[in-house]
Amino acid sequence: MIGLILAGGIGSRFWPLSRRRRPKQLLDLLGDGSLVAATARRVEPLCGAERTWVCTTGELAAAVAAELPGLDSSRILGEPSGRNTAPAIGWAVRTMPEAARREVIAVMPSDHWVADEDAFREALGRGAMAVERGDHDVVTVGIAPAWPETGYGYLELEVPAEPGAPGGVEPVLRFTEKPDAEKAARFKASGRHFWNAGIFLFRGTVLLDLYREHLPELAAGLEQLAADGLDAARRREIYAGLESVSIDYGLMERIDSIGCVVADCGWNDIGSWGLLAEALPPDADGNRTVGDALAVDARDNLLFADEGAVAVIGVEGLAVVRTGDAVLVVPRERAQDVREIVERLVARGRLDLL
Repeated sequence: MIGLILAGGIGSRFWPLSRRRRPKQLLDLLGDGSLVAATARRVEPLCGAERTWVCTTGELAAAVAAELPGLDSSRILGEPSGRNTAPAIGWAVRTMPEAARREVIAVMPSDHWVADEDAFREALGRGAMAVERGDHDVVTVGIAPAWPETGYGYLELEVPAEPGAPGGVEPVLRFTEKPDAEKAARFKASGRHFWNAGIFLFRGTVLLDLYREHLPELAAGLEQLAADGLDAARRREIYAGLESVSIDYGLMERIDSIGCVVADCGWNDIGSWGLLAEALPPDADGNRTVGDALAVDARDNLLFADEGAVAVIGVEGLAVVRTGDAVLVVPRERAQDVREIVERLVARGRLDLL
């Protein structure tokens, strides 16, 4: 298959470590190298370096290339301007050679973590075979909810599915974005709801046909961008005018022929400091630490020292993060709210902290 890695996000919920020029996907959060490099290694047995593409921003293209020295720079695509996932995926697919667009393409974020990579690849392989057979136009990857998470989208399947069951690709009944706590608890108990991992498989030609049907203005803009002879300024102008919509809202919620392969692979989207804690080993008191950190009479904390040291006494359930110029302290259950700090820093003009 063709691998398409999305590496253009800013990781605002990982402030103060994630910054505009060094966002989350370029960070080594788990001691295994950057997240984008780990993603490329994870899919290389399925795709090979010669069949892996990366879509990022023009500003980050050089930094991403430095993390992926085995990847030809021609397959690291820098968006003309920052948009959402539907234009990014569509533009990347339309940019590929025609022969590549006819193949099965697996699109995945660059900033996730997977404990069992063999199981992950096996699930992608099952999904790719379903696409090749024509069972579904699109196959997505679902994860059995380990807790009633309100920060994820959910996939509702027509029938219950067993994680890791061989051969199983079940029809998706509906997508639900980020439910409240009560609904998330019902979803976890149902056996038919799975976390949406944001990973999609499809033939590139089929995806572009679906854009023409459901996102015709975006599809027309992609064809304009594919025209010969465009200078950089005109390319940026056209791209900036594309509809800014996610692939989930813009397309996946509108199509009928979509399946789900459930992966039992220890998946974590590392979407916040609280979720990073879930991927780190705890000490006897449930504290997770990275860097120079000390906890006294403290439980269930994440202590992350990028520079200097962090020490806590008598606290519980916090994320404490120290960088060279900022310190963050937040209850772990409110770690999804860190982006509000970024928004306030923008409003105050504190670009030096972004």
